[in-house]
Amino acid sequence: MQLETLITSLRLHKGIAHKRDIDSVLRAMAGRHLPGADAWLGDDCAVLPRGDGHLLFAIEGFINAFVAHDPWFAGWCGVMVNLSDIAAMGGRPLAVVDALWSDGPEQASALMAGLAAAAQAFAVPLVGGHSNTRCDRPQLAVAVLGEAQRLLSSFTARPGDSLVMAVDLRGHYREPFDNWDAATMAEPARLRGDMALLPAIAEAGLAHAAKDISQAGLLGTVLMLMECSGVGAAIDVDRIPRPAGAELLRWLRAFPSFGYVLACQPEQAAALCARFRERGIAAAAIGEVRPERRLELTCATSGGRDSGIFWDLAEEPLMGVGPQVDCVAAGALK
Repeated sequence: MQLETLITSLRLHKGIAHKRDIDSVLRAMAGRHLPGADAWLGDDCAVLPRGDGHLLFAIEGFINAFVAHDPWFAGWCGVMVNLSDIAAMGGRPLAVVDALWSDGPEQASALMAGLAAAAQAFAVPLVGGHSNTRCDRPQLAVAVLGEAQRLLSSFTARPGDSLVMAVDLRGHYREPFDNWDAATMAEPARLRGDMALLPAIAEAGLAHAAKDISQAGLLGTVLMLMECSGVGAAIDVDRIPRPAGAELLRWLRAFPSFGYVLACQPEQAAALCARFRERGIAAAAIGEVRPERRLELTCATSGGRDSGIFWDLAEEPLMGVGPQVDCVAAGALK
């Protein structure tokens, strides 16, 4: 596929459109989560100071069509994606709660079975929530509480950093959506060990910024990281880890069960990638952070190399957030 065609198609991705909708919501919520808190709106979790560490708090809601089509997997994802948010900020989960709506108890049972299965697999207690089985459609929202000693953040990528992508390729698409399932058939011990990589990486100082790859796909997730940090990036498409036989356009839209973008100092990239590869997770330095607030893509062609601008945040914001300079200046993320 020509790079220009790829860029045009991905800019229309509905996962990115959902992120653009955040702008109108954030206008009423500008500023920090709480006075004295160490994270800002736009990060994967709210961060609340606690002693020498931090409490992490996150919530996810799910698209109605997904919940209706595959309620068991939606329940599983309710736990998994919240744990991914905690991990993306260098944390470990403590407990999960859910809120579900359904048209009768039978519709709710599949959601609850998926929630319970994931909670057991990841060894995180499901401690309560809310239910309404007298609704006209199934819906689901799940929240998680976690803790961290040393934070990773969306606001701390800096020009000159290496961008690393880590993703578990040992899976398959959960049709008909672009969800890449590398979790439901995995051994629970492996899932727990893989999730523990992120806080270990944060505490070892091998990375300082991260986001989990979300419904917006790889490029949408990089855009969110760029916007929060007030930077740009260049990505070599040929370096992106990809499952054998996976079509590139769909893979760049994919929501992987284990997928992260991290920013680190260039000399740390090899050691950072090695941490993931030791557990069978694909990892590669796919690009670099730049000062200009544009996301540039490059790839090899029959005639050499092609390049193009995927998004220029200076001309077209995504979520409507910006860097919080005092966060880094005050050492809040150390």
